[in-house]
Amino acid sequence: MSGQRCWIFGDNIDTDQIMPSQYLVLPMDEMLKHTLETQSESFAKQMEAGDFIVGGENFGCGSSREQAPLALKKLGVRAIIAKSFARIFFRNAINIGLLLIEIPSVEEFSEGDLLEVNVKEGLLKDATTSKNYNFFPPTGLVKDIFESGGLIQYLDNKK
Repeated sequence: MSGQRCWIFGDNIDTDQIMPSQYLVLPMDEMLKHTLETQSESFAKQMEAGDFIVGGENFGCGSSREQAPLALKKLGVRAIIAKSFARIFFRNAINIGLLLIEIPSVEEFSEGDLLEVNVKEGLLKDATTSKNYNFFPPTGLVKDIFESGGLIQYLDNKK
């Protein structure tokens, strides 16, 4: 995959910041326009399919709002890179086939850096700085779910 830009967010980005509750009653296409608006007014408007999100610690904390990772996937986020993820967000992301990458040195990225990822090799490259980062790629059942595009697709394939 050629380099796509990254969007930087901080620690403890919760699901209400990703998808504010007042928009949950809207149709998905309308809901998407408000993704991460409390953190960045331009994200949902300027984000392009294939872009990356870089977060800090505990990304996706808060409620088990399934619309949060779903909105990010529907917008076309290629992967979310963070120091750590809230467990329920992590599980919800796996269920929809959204790639999450944990690396300890997220502060080395800058807004707009062009990133490339090779999931199979567990390699993330910052094409802007030419730095490489290793991560543990999905394995086992998580890998199978991710490669299927999500849990429902995985189960459909098993029929």
